[in-house]
Amino acid sequence: MTAPPDTAIGHGARLGVLDIGSNTVHLLIVDVRRGGRPVPSRSHKRTLRLMRYLVDGAISDEGVAALLDAIGECTQIARGEQLDDFVVMATSAVREADNGDDVVARIEAQTGVPLQILSGPDEARLTFLAVRRWFGWSAGRILLFDIGGGSLEIAAGDDEEPAIALSVPLGAGRSTVGFFHGDPPTAADQRALRMYAKAVLEDAVAEAKPVGRPDHVVGSSKTIRSLARLAGNAMPGVGGADRVVLRRDQLDDWVPRLARMDAPSRAALPGITPDRTFQIVAGGIVLSEAMRAFGAKELDVSPWALREGRLLDMLDRL
Repeated sequence: MTAPPDTAIGHGARLGVLDIGSNTVHLLIVDVRRGGRPVPSRSHKRTLRLMRYLVDGAISDEGVAALLDAIGECTQIARGEQLDDFVVMATSAVREADNGDDVVARIEAQTGVPLQILSGPDEARLTFLAVRRWFGWSAGRILLFDIGGGSLEIAAGDDEEPAIALSVPLGAGRSTVGFFHGDPPTAADQRALRMYAKAVLEDAVAEAKPVGRPDHVVGSSKTIRSLARLAGNAMPGVGGADRVVLRRDQLDDWVPRLARMDAPSRAALPGITPDRTFQIVAGGIVLSEAMRAFGAKELDVSPWALREGRLLDMLDRL
């Protein structure tokens, strides 16, 4: 699947990363060269929502079978791409499962590739690298929010390596499963999630305080991009790309409306894809509380996140 690691990167290379997340199994392949921007060559994903397969803290047999099937499909594609380097990584759903070690062993046996289990702070660090590269040094001190299915990553700093990199159990899927007992969620369920998020975020704010106030607040992840497409604003950006900004008041206007709809109705809205309908309300509540806790009135949306950060890290090492 992969070529020798001494590839002459100046002449270009093809890198691949398979991200086993809480919501999807996503293969991203890019072409790179030294000093050049990574150019996506192929993207393939399967939606799983692993949180729904958790039974007493372990991934069920049905969930493991679905996971192995999705990973097998993606690795088969990767084998046909003649990659110079290929990484398989997993985040919170596998990391925190009681049978995670057994699942990792089965994945490695099937793919023949070592599986990297990223810690929460590693997720935050790599995503921060992607965001810094996207927005550049002119962004100054960045505060990052990234909402996955199992966790919320928070990072802040002036450099490519964040001064703080935190992970808290406020993922959109985890929050939905843990606090919402019906669809649409009741007002009481929503209040319970908000109270829990506030309590968890108090410690995160205290840890981030020594870093100082950010110059630029950024949000990444599919959940935040979906919310921004629905409630945010597109503004002229540098070059031909739009700058997408999401204000907290816009978010707080839309979340109660989303909470009154059922999942099929949400899927009809712009930006809310079918695989996000069940968890978008919880994601909106978590983002609202995170922005409020850190005093952020608006954020810029980054198209780059964890996968791009891991690829950039691979490129730097090459």
